[in-house]
Amino acid sequence: MLDTTANAEVQGVLDTFGAALERGDIDAAVACFQDDCYWRDLVTFTWNIHTSEGKAAIGGMLRSQLAATKPSGWTIAEGETASEDGGVTTAWIEFETGVARGYGLIRLIGGKIWTLLTTMVELKGHEEHKGFTRPLGAKHGAGKHRLTWKEEREAEARDLGYTKQPYVVIVGGGQGGIALGARLRQLGVPSIIIEKNERPGDSWRNRYKSLCLHDPVWYDHLPYIKFPENWPVFAPKDKVGDWLEMYTKVMELNYWSKTTCKSAKYDEQSGEWTIVVDRDGQEVVLKPKQLVLATGMSGKANLPTYPGMETFKGDQHHSSRHPGPDAYRGKKAVVIGSNNSAHDICAALWENDVDVTMVQRSSTHIVKSDTLMDIGLGALYSEQAVRSGMTTEKADLIFASLPYKILHEFQIPLYEKMREVDAEFYAGLEKAGFWLDWGADGSGLFMKYLRRGSGYYIDVGASQLIIDGKIKLAHGNVKEIVPDGVVLQDGTKLEADVIVYATGYGSMNGWAADLIGKDVADKVGKCWGLGSDTPKDPGPWVGEQRNMWKPTKQEALWFHGGNLHQSRHYSQFLSLQLKARMEGLDTPVYGVPETHHLG
Repeated sequence: MLDTTANAEVQGVLDTFGAALERGDIDAAVACFQDDCYWRDLVTFTWNIHTSEGKAAIGGMLRSQLAATKPSGWTIAEGETASEDGGVTTAWIEFETGVARGYGLIRLIGGKIWTLLTTMVELKGHEEHKGFTRPLGAKHGAGKHRLTWKEEREAEARDLGYTKQPYVVIVGGGQGGIALGARLRQLGVPSIIIEKNERPGDSWRNRYKSLCLHDPVWYDHLPYIKFPENWPVFAPKDKVGDWLEMYTKVMELNYWSKTTCKSAKYDEQSGEWTIVVDRDGQEVVLKPKQLVLATGMSGKANLPTYPGMETFKGDQHHSSRHPGPDAYRGKKAVVIGSNNSAHDICAALWENDVDVTMVQRSSTHIVKSDTLMDIGLGALYSEQAVRSGMTTEKADLIFASLPYKILHEFQIPLYEKMREVDAEFYAGLEKAGFWLDWGADGSGLFMKYLRRGSGYYIDVGASQLIIDGKIKLAHGNVKEIVPDGVVLQDGTKLEADVIVYATGYGSMNGWAADLIGKDVADKVGKCWGLGSDTPKDPGPWVGEQRNMWKPTKQEALWFHGGNLHQSRHYSQFLSLQLKARMEGLDTPVYGVPETHHLG
């Protein structure tokens, strides 16, 4: 039975809210919100990814943006019904602005708005050609000297970047660059993806031998083409690489492999970048209007400099360059670090008869994969969720609808339950001497990821090897590297034939420093993190991921990255921002935060 009472409540609030916005009565619009309220906007009002927290902030945003936005048509989304649970009424909503169509999620408490998510779906007059408007493909009729689809694609590949310039250049051809390239292709934005590797997918193929996705398949779909129903829950790296290569081809992306970006410079007068690339030995100068750095969260390796590194007689390398365990059978390995890569590498080394020691320098959050899937992801990203009618798109929006300011409050109970369910497992780790943590406030993996992008391991088997003493454990910081091993600060010496530095990755703005200059990197500041004032995420609070998928302090410079979920979800909003600029639409940006940290 339809909940007509909830429907009427939501539509009544939307009618009052929409009417206040249309007549420009900001005080009346703000009065529709409760005192503790949040409005998260993905591009529709702010031309930014921005959360307004509290009535005053919402009023300030509307005073800046309302006149240019011209919102209208607020209604419960077609085919949807509001629901009430625990005093919270929730509904999917639709609306329009002067230039776009929007979709969102609203939550009411006591007839007032608690959280509001507004997202841009499409630009009017610039919609993707899909469904009833999909391309015909065949050219019916007759005409002299017509080009086939293949000939048109060959001409595009031959001309773009040479006789015709792309509007966007994307540096980085991993999942982020590929997902964004696909979105831009469907919007008719001429783009080139620059990738140093030989083939699409090599950024996965070239990682350590045992790597598999730690996130499940339902969380990892790319735009437009979902993984098939028989795809593994946790795909091996080479299978992911093959999928990305296939995807790049069938989505008709202009993908320049074996190409490195040597320099990039922005001309404020012309509003144009000059980007010098080496394309398989040939220097090419590109002149796009927009530059996207999609070099990834795991792109800029943090390689430590310890005294004596040059004296080590064995192999030493960052985890991103680890070739796998085969060459080290019967030898001794020391892995510096205790997060995802360190655990995976240690487990693979042990499986291949390597005497391996993990050096834990600080505490690590661990959650068992099965438990995370069940408790942490199951409601949104699982086979059961799919069979219950949950779509990937809705799951993404539900997750996006929880403002970061309060997201930890929803996460803490989940991780308390995980700790209870797997109490014996955690007791075993602590008995083995492993330093565990649950995040600064007990909110677990997702908040650690959003705040700092590191500090955790999703357990797929390595933890039991630590519990059983098969992976040895040492603690403390490294004092020096000696010819035959590692010496820790307390004087402990660990003999080694190979040292793997699983020491993580730097901020993405490091790539901006390399390609454009330190001045631009410093102007933009640190990428990633929320300003939560927790370890490795210094304050002040900014409320959204720093510099990701949205305008930065450097005109026409954008950052795109994150896991497969974020690459899929946020590529939609970055592509719409770029398309709007290409079409010359007015894009008044609201709420770009000040730069507080350089990297």
